[in-house]
Formats: sequence, C-alpha cells, structure tokens
Amino acid sequence: MPGKIVIKGARQHNLKNIDLEIPRDRLVVITGVSGSGKSSLAFDTLYAEGQRRYVESLSADARQFLCQMERPDVDSIDGLSPAVAIEQRGAIQNPRSTVGTVTEIYDYLRLLFARVGKPHCWKCGNEIAAQTIQQIVDRLRALPPQTQLHILAPIGVADRKAYRRELDALARAGFARVKIDGKLHELTDAAARKKSATLRNIDLVVDRLAVREGIEKRLADSLEVASRYGKEVIKVDALPGGGSGQPEELIFTQKAVCVRCGISYPELSPSFFSFNSPQGACRACGGLGRRAVSGAKSDAPELSSDGPPCRDCHGARLRKESLHVTVGGNKIADVAAAPIDEAREFLLGLKFSENDRAVAGTILRDIARRLGCLSEIGLSYLTLDRPSATLSGGETHRVHLATQIGTGLVGVLYILDEPSVGLHQRDNSRLLALLRQLQELGNTVLVLEHDRETILAADYVVDLGPGAGVHGGEVIACGTPEEIMANENSQTGGYLSGRLRIPVPSRRRSAGGEALVLKGAREHNLKNITVSFPVGAMSCVTGVSGSGKSTLVIDTLYRAMAQRLLRSKANPGLFDELVGWKFFDNVISVDQNPIGRTPRSNPATYTGLFDPIRDLFAQLPEARVRGFKAGRFSFNARGGRCEACAGDGIKRIEMHFLPDVFVACEVCHGRRYNRETLEVMYKGRSIADVLDLTVNEALEFLGNFPAARRKLETLRDVGMGYVRLGQPATTLSGGEAQRIKLALELSKRSTGRTLYILDEPTTGLHFDDVRKLLDVLVRLTEAGNTLIVIEHNQEVIKSADYVLDLGPDGGINGGEVVACGTPEDIAEMVGSLTGRYLKEILVNAAT
Repeated sequence: MPGKIVIKGARQHNLKNIDLEIPRDRLVVITGVSGSGKSSLAFDTLYAEGQRRYVESLSADARQFLCQMERPDVDSIDGLSPAVAIEQRGAIQNPRSTVGTVTEIYDYLRLLFARVGKPHCWKCGNEIAAQTIQQIVDRLRALPPQTQLHILAPIGVADRKAYRRELDALARAGFARVKIDGKLHELTDAAARKKSATLRNIDLVVDRLAVREGIEKRLADSLEVASRYGKEVIKVDALPGGGSGQPEELIFTQKAVCVRCGISYPELSPSFFSFNSPQGACRACGGLGRRAVSGAKSDAPELSSDGPPCRDCHGARLRKESLHVTVGGNKIADVAAAPIDEAREFLLGLKFSENDRAVAGTILRDIARRLGCLSEIGLSYLTLDRPSATLSGGETHRVHLATQIGTGLVGVLYILDEPSVGLHQRDNSRLLALLRQLQELGNTVLVLEHDRETILAADYVVDLGPGAGVHGGEVIACGTPEEIMANENSQTGGYLSGRLRIPVPSRRRSAGGEALVLKGAREHNLKNITVSFPVGAMSCVTGVSGSGKSTLVIDTLYRAMAQRLLRSKANPGLFDELVGWKFFDNVISVDQNPIGRTPRSNPATYTGLFDPIRDLFAQLPEARVRGFKAGRFSFNARGGRCEACAGDGIKRIEMHFLPDVFVACEVCHGRRYNRETLEVMYKGRSIADVLDLTVNEALEFLGNFPAARRKLETLRDVGMGYVRLGQPATTLSGGEAQRIKLALELSKRSTGRTLYILDEPTTGLHFDDVRKLLDVLVRLTEAGNTLIVIEHNQEVIKSADYVLDLGPDGGINGGEVVACGTPEDIAEMVGSLTGRYLKEILVNAAT
C-alpha cells in the first residue's frame, strides 16, 4: 500500500476541526460548493504545511532569506510529501512576458542557439565561421590532387605612406610577392610602389604549393604565417591542376567576423538571444517589439506594448545580429513564432554533426518534452512569442500546469486549482490523461474541481459542504465517485447521479428578429467571418480552445461597442461593419481579471457598497455633532483609522529565520478604527460591526437603504450571501472573487437596453452555484437586456437561446463559424464538436 495523508483537527478558516484520510499516489478530487473550504483544505492547510516543513529543513541562515508560511491551524498531518501548487492566476500583464519565457522553453532555445547556432553576416548574409588551422588544412587537403594553392594574407593600409612602409616591412621580412587588385607583383617592382594609396585589395603571397601527400606540415606553417599577417583572416586561391581554368577564392577566418564586410560578432551566449537583456534586445524598442510613440502630455517618446511593430526588429524584439544566427536554417524568432506542434516537429527533425549532436541532444529532449506537454494539454495552437497578457485565464492556468508537468518530478504532492478552466470537452480527456500520467509516475495529484468528467475519473473524491462560508467546512462525503453518487447527503453526488439537475428552458427567446451583426471580423485567426446575435436574448459563444472566441467577442465586438457607447479609446480588432449597435445604450464586460488581492480590498470596497455605508454613518446625529465626514469611516485614511496599525487591524512581527508572526493590534484589537470612530453607532452597531456582517445579515440590517440594498441583493443572488462585507480579498477563493466582480456589474442600473458580455462566468462554480448564476442571467434577459457569454460549461450552453460555435480547431485552424442556432440545432450539426457533447446533455435532461 502506498499509504495515506492523514489530517487531524484541521481548522483553517472555515474548516470545522475536520479529520480526513487521503490516499497517496492517487488522483484525488476535492469538490463542493464555492466557499465550502476546498482551498482552505488544499492550499492553506496541505500546501502551506508542506512548504513550511521544507523551509524548516534548511539552515537558519537560508531561512531568513525565504518567504516562510505560517503554520496552518491543524493538529497534525502525517504522510505529507513535498508539495507543488498550481493555483488560478490572472493573465500576466508584464509586456515582456511570453509563453516561451513563462514555460522556460525560450531559455532552452537561447541555450541551443548559443551553443550550436551558425552566425551569418546581417549585411551580406554569408555565414561567419571561425576555424582552426587544423580545420583549414583538412579542408584544403580534400581538394583534388595537384590543385595549385596560393596562400595569401589580406593586408590593409590607411594612406600612401603607410602603404609604402608596409611593402618595405614585408620585403625586409623575406617575402617576395604581393597581389594588388588580383595582379601579382614582386615586392621590388617599382610599379607596385606607384599604385594609389586608396587601393584596398592588397594580399601578401605567403606560399605557393600543390596538393599532394605529405604537404600537411608545410601547409599548416604557411597558414599560421598568413593568419598572423592577415589578422586571423586567410585567403587561398585554388587553381585546378595544370594551371588552366579560373581560380577559386577561399576565405577562412579564425575569429567571428565577416571577411567581406568586416562585421564582427561577440562570442555567442544565451543572453545574446534574450530580449530582456541589453546584449540581445533590439536597440530601437528595448526588446518590447513595439514602436516608440509620443505621450499625450509630453513630446518625449514612450515605449508602448500596444503600439505598431518596431521598424528595426519588426516585432521580433531582438537586435539584428541575434536575428542572423540560425539553427537548421531558422532564426530563433522563426521558431518562437511557429505554433507549438510545428516548432516541436522542426526541432526534432534537426540534423547535427557529431560534436553538435552531443551538445544539442540534452537541450532538445527537454524542449521537446515541454512542448509535448503544451500540445497534450490542448495548447498546440499557441506560439512561444505569444505575449502572456493576451492569454485567457484558462490558457494562463494551463501554461503553468504544463510547465510543472514538464519538469517530471516524482514523489510529489501536486495541488491543482481547477485545471479544466477554459477547456473544451474535447480537450478535457487530454488533460485527464496528463494528470493520470503524472499520478502513475509516483505522485499524489490533488485536484480542486467541479467538472463532471474529472470527478468521475478520480480514484477518490472528497465532498465538502454542506454550504459555504460559516455553513461549510465539513466533510459531507468521501470515497469513490460511485460512493459519492450513492450518498444522499452529497449535493455533488445528486448532480452526478441525476437526482438533481438544471432543467432545460421551456422556450427559447428570438427577440423579434432584431440582431447585433458584426461583419468581416478578421483579427488574429478569424477568417473574415460575419456573426449575428439576437437582441434581448442570451447567446453563448463556444468552441475548442484557441478557436477565436475571445478575439471575436472581447477584442473585437466589445471594443467596437465600447468605442460607440462609452467613448473608449481602445482599438477593436479588424472588422468591416457593426450593425445594430443603436439598439443598446450601454455595454458591460465581466472578464477574468481578479479583484484586488490585498487585505485592504474586500467585497464592500470592491462593489462600492462601502460608500453608502460610510455616507450613512456620516449622516448620524453623533457624527454630525462631532463633525465626522464620510472619510472618517474609512480604514484607509487618516482620521478615523487606528494609527497604531494604520487600519490593518493586525501587526506583523518579523522573526528573522522563523516565520513572521501576525497578531491583532493591541490598540484597536483588530477592529481597524480608533475609539472615537467606533463610538458612532447605528442601531447599536459601529462601522466595524457592520463590516463584520454577512451579506444576508446586512440585507436585514440595511434593507431600508436602496443604495446598499441593490448591491446586497445582487451579491446574495449570485450565491455570496455567506461572505462577510469586510472579509479580506486574500481569503476569497477564485470562484468567490469572480462572482463578486460579476455582482458589481450586475448591480448597476440597467434600462433594459444593456449588452452584457461575460467571459466564462462559471469559473470556480459548483453545479448548484451554476444554477443560481443562471437564475440571475435569466432575470437580466427577461428585463430586455442582451447577454453574450463565452463558455464551455454544458449547463450554460444548453440554457442559452442562441449558440455560436467556432472552430473547427484552434490557432490557424480555427476562426470559422462551425455552427449557429439554438442548442437543439447545434446538437444535430455533424461537424460541431460542441454539438456532439451537447446532444448527450440534452438527451439526459429529457429523460
């Protein structure tokens, strides 16, 4: 038996002192409604303890330089392996970050080009190859026997006096002949000395000999002399045996310099191919690949990652010397610009000499393994030079996952947070195969997941609940997927078994034929497509990863609408015409960017709920008598906050080589405000007491204030009724953060003519949370608004009025409309991958 991870008395965050045994070296899924304690158990308990134990094994000197994790609130954990966590992350906004740099594949490419790359002159294109005397001898010995060889040393002079002095010095050194402009002259020849000083083609004749056996020693000696006088450049005129025919000029160099143009290269190193290093970055754009533009308030040029391509490097980011080093005939920028599968095929097909093969073999194996992981996880359409900021949340998550899988570690506890996010059902099977491969290597794979297929494929399932927040934190059921489905207490088991289900809508809205039409969309991989979305209905855009969903809906349609309705300055993707935009008076986009992830950010501050609450307290008689304004009730501003902790409510005590200790402020006792501010009460509660209320409690307490009630009702409707108003954003799960952002947008006043664009709103949501979300979306649509949702979740797709399926594949093989119509229409389309899976869902829902 491989053993178990035994957890006793886990009380981190909302966990209710739980005891749990998790089998090692198995694929284990932790599931449950959003906020039930999944992240608290997996990341804040198991991962934190694994990291803490690792850091404690280091010396005291080493520990003081590391960020150490606080010991989780748990009695004991036995059988814990070293842990690696892959959490949900938003897109990386650094313009210098690319898929290649994030996965470290570009680092391997730089090493490959530095070790076996062939530099070429950027001016004439000739290969620059430094050769040893032995290599030159071997090259000349390979010529046909009796070939006449003239060993020459190119001589350069600056002026007439130097020219004559040079000839005199060569004569005194014992040389007899020179070639001037290809003509042979004796050094004692007066005609040679009368030549113009501007002549440049002066070659010293070092030796004349014929190719035959035993010539090697004399040839090597002559080449060394020529190299010394020619400053490591050697010319050889090779005449066919017998002296007839045209001579062939051979040029050799012992340094990396173009013998024709004089352009030299430094010694190749990995930093020479890095656009983040001064040695490799394009001088004009600083390695961003974009042109400098003038700022609005200043004439000083600024580098912009959104500007047009750099004129010097044409977007390749590297200096011209770096872009003229090739491997297998391709530049490093060519390899980085190729789709993953194409790049892998090229690299595996490279042919090297015996010496280069010994150097490149190890590098290529690592690159191929990492590229293979990206391909298997459904990202074969990406390119290594793709900026990280342009990746969707699901793509970013899978890029990090592929990076970890590519390392090939064994005996590790991998903890993954919803790896199926952003994946089409077709790609899900590939993901599961990779997770299974990771487990079979001898690792424990612990996955936080809501995806039906992933849960059913697990060896062991832990279901937390029964509710969220204070109502969660308990183990409802654990065992095999079959045991979970048979458990009457498990809500997850109910949805898996079919006891609970989200019904198919009884009717589909058509909105009387009015439509929003985007014509000729051709940004990125879109194939000049025309798409139509019914007004007053909920549309769902789906398709395999990389098929062009975000490019169509976010980069093109939303930006075009924002330009017209919000006066946005962001340029949309290329298209011909937008018809029907006048049906709307507002457009709202809910994307995957996280809310503020600092302890000072919370649901109240993010949704704007804190403003009417502070206004309410400022209007109270006690506040008016004391002259307190709304700003007095902010823990982020001087005046009302506790100055002992600067409004944090806690203090950090540095412990040097031990983990920092966080303790409640001894002045405000964790309440963030000073005594005078806390003395202002509304219905017996201070501002700190109100922030400590849950959304449901606050609805009862503040239900008479319209400005607060609408925001609170929206938070409750998206399933966030258990969250406390002042709960720090750092303690929210990924699903909770996403729904708070959604609540912010949905709480805004709508005239019934608003276009809502949602990018995968089911991220982090349990089956039951999806049902609640759909109720909110239906209400929005019933009010006359139009919804366009990018989604892979089959429950959302089947609930839509209209579905647009893009494909047929990702990358250059995507960008086409595969099918469009009602979910029932899509299910009958033979060429639609989405329809294949949707048909099964609709059939099951009908039984």
